[in-house]
Amino acid sequence: MNSLSDRINNLSTSQTLAMAALARELKAQGKDIISLSLGEPDFNTPDFIKEAAKKAIDENYSTYSPVDGYVELKEAICRKFKRDNNLDYKPANIVVSTGAKQSLYNIAQCMLNEGDEVILPAPYWVSYYEIIKMAGGIPVEVPTSVESDFKITPEQLEKAITPKTKMIWYSSPCNPSGSVYSREEFTAIAKVLEKYPNIFVVADEIYEHINFSGTFCSIASIPGMFERTITVNGVAKAFAMTGWRIGYIGAPEFIAKACTKMQGQVTSGANSIAQRATIAAVDADPKVLNYMVEAFHKRRDLVVGLIKEIPGLKINVPEGAFYVFPDVSSFFGKTLRGTLIKDATDFSMYLLAEANVATVTGDAFGNPDCIRFSYATSEELLVEAMRRIKEVLA
Repeated sequence: MNSLSDRINNLSTSQTLAMAALARELKAQGKDIISLSLGEPDFNTPDFIKEAAKKAIDENYSTYSPVDGYVELKEAICRKFKRDNNLDYKPANIVVSTGAKQSLYNIAQCMLNEGDEVILPAPYWVSYYEIIKMAGGIPVEVPTSVESDFKITPEQLEKAITPKTKMIWYSSPCNPSGSVYSREEFTAIAKVLEKYPNIFVVADEIYEHINFSGTFCSIASIPGMFERTITVNGVAKAFAMTGWRIGYIGAPEFIAKACTKMQGQVTSGANSIAQRATIAAVDADPKVLNYMVEAFHKRRDLVVGLIKEIPGLKINVPEGAFYVFPDVSSFFGKTLRGTLIKDATDFSMYLLAEANVATVTGDAFGNPDCIRFSYATSEELLVEAMRRIKEVLA
């Protein structure tokens, strides 16, 4: 007899976390694993943020925080939105959560009814699919490829819309492809959405500052989109604060209120010390992050160059985040060192077994032809990982 709920039985495990756990297990057994599976900066949190956290401890910020976040933090987030994105949010539009993942979960639970459709340009971040499903929504994948730089066209979007479409969710810069949508591309997408005023957009901008394109556009800043966009962000990626667990949304007030109501019954307010530290982070000039962004840019160029030397791998040049998402489908149906490669999952497991390099299958992101490498690690390890991969594919 299975005593667990259907809900949990129907939920997939996060494949990025599963691969990271497997890599850790093999490392513990003494295998020399290079893990390129987790999307986590290899930098330490900047000192000025740590100082703000220490100050908060000394000032005894140790009681429950307001469910939707400290008002000082929400004001700082409003200043950030104005400065970086030209968006005029008020504190009433902001909800602070335990990471952007909780922000996304809140949105799904507050906006989706059973059978509502959510358009997901694929590849998409691994958890969107399951978060939508848990809320009773139906994920509708719109496929893209390395040839289209993993971006959807306005025509594809229009074709995917049905009377049941409630939302569209995407990330830019994208996890896993690193693609960044331009203002022109968003304007064309907004033009399609003009005809469908009841569709809301979830814009996941967590990689906003890790961006090599020189420009960044929030879809909420396109005329007509502000009132129907929920902008999701956080400090994990850009500020190297993954373990601090702070994410936030800017949204129409009725949605922000609903997310606060939901959060009040589930986790209440996010960590008080992490919130005080986040005030320092979002108030800082984004230029303080340049050293990290430059390092990621250099690594991207290095990895893209090395991948291009490996026959059979097809790649776009990602403009942001810290991932590459090569198409590996030319190996499907082939036997490598006695292993038949049927799909991207087989390919990813082959690299783990033969090259001791952990990656994540594109299946997890809605693109079965690709695999994801994170290049958030040292240049030395990246060179060694690519050398091993090239060797076991030769």
